[in-house]
Amino acid sequence: MMIRRAVLSDMEDICSIYEYAREKMRRSGNPGQWGDHYPPGEIIKADICSGNSYVLTDGCRTGAVFALIIGEDATYRRIEQGSWLNQKPYAALHRMAGNGTFRNVSGICLEFCEARLREEKISNIRADTHADNGIMQHLLEKNGFQKCGRIYVRDGSPRIAYQKIF
Repeated sequence: MMIRRAVLSDMEDICSIYEYAREKMRRSGNPGQWGDHYPPGEIIKADICSGNSYVLTDGCRTGAVFALIIGEDATYRRIEQGSWLNQKPYAALHRMAGNGTFRNVSGICLEFCEARLREEKISNIRADTHADNGIMQHLLEKNGFQKCGRIYVRDGSPRIAYQKIF
């Protein structure tokens, strides 16, 4: 398996992965985080065109997607009920999802993110998830992330904020 930057021809596979993830969220008691249409096509396309979207593939099948965005994330400027572990440069992990094709997707993707960030001399990664997304909370904590507090996304809804220093 390998991780590579996504290209526009991956759009159909990526949209399918996100549909699978939305359904899995609904079945696991988290129907509200991504609703029926998040992320929309324009966000997926923007992630790809900016070079921030990555896919996990075995060369034939695509099994996961995520966005790794280096630099300040506006939604992380304000944190409540806690604080970030530090104020050093970081990347944000967003929209990580798999379609059940491969095992240990979160571990593989997070290992890639850390290696990629080390190349940039960055040793911090932040992420957030919905309070109802127990699966993602477990995966982040299993992979060394620490809960830091609460942030609010663009629509004003709260998210649990995480950070990992490596």
